[in-house]
Amino acid sequence: MVGSRTGTLLAAYMLLALGFVGLAWVSVGAGNVRSMLLLACAITCGYIYQCPPFRLSYQGFGEPLCFAAFGPFATTAFYLLQSSTSELPITGTILSASLLVGLTTALILFCSHFHQVKGDRAVGKMSPLVRLGTEAGSTVVKVGVVTLYSLLLVLGLSRALPFACMFLCSLTLPVGKLVVSFVEENHKDKTKIFMAKYYCVRLHALFGAALAAGLVASRMIIERSL
Repeated sequence: MVGSRTGTLLAAYMLLALGFVGLAWVSVGAGNVRSMLLLACAITCGYIYQCPPFRLSYQGFGEPLCFAAFGPFATTAFYLLQSSTSELPITGTILSASLLVGLTTALILFCSHFHQVKGDRAVGKMSPLVRLGTEAGSTVVKVGVVTLYSLLLVLGLSRALPFACMFLCSLTLPVGKLVVSFVEENHKDKTKIFMAKYYCVRLHALFGAALAAGLVASRMIIERSL
């Protein structure tokens, strides 16, 4: 667009700084230093994932960084920003929810590699799919989806998450099965497999909405019983 790598880099740094200042301003306004620290950790994960001199995405560390950034760090941080008090406790419920959010987000990133294995290998980017191959990668997707719903079941039965969350999130299981079957059937077809990440986005959005709805429903039930 601008025809200059330096200009693009400077614009990226400026946007990064503006974003960080904006989030810091919101955190200070909420009087919660913990949220600012967690957001700083999330931003750091994003930076070392993609930006020089780190570029850990080229070493295949994108998924763990994505999981940490959008899961435990960002989800917990935005939870803390919902209160005007700095004493809001970090509960097992919010940590459990953040793990599930992190998993669905990392799954999007993982599936985004399927259609670009050849290009990644050509530029020396050792993504998980470059290392594993698409057939083994399809197995990883299946394991990831099974892990997501197994963890949901464990967290629900152990009451780390409300029953409403477990019930509503379980309704998204057909979408999870769609992701698995689509990747298994099309992982060798670069044209079709391009859609895998969008199916994962659909899973992420529906699962997240169900998770949030379950938390709200649980809160309403508790308030009515008092």
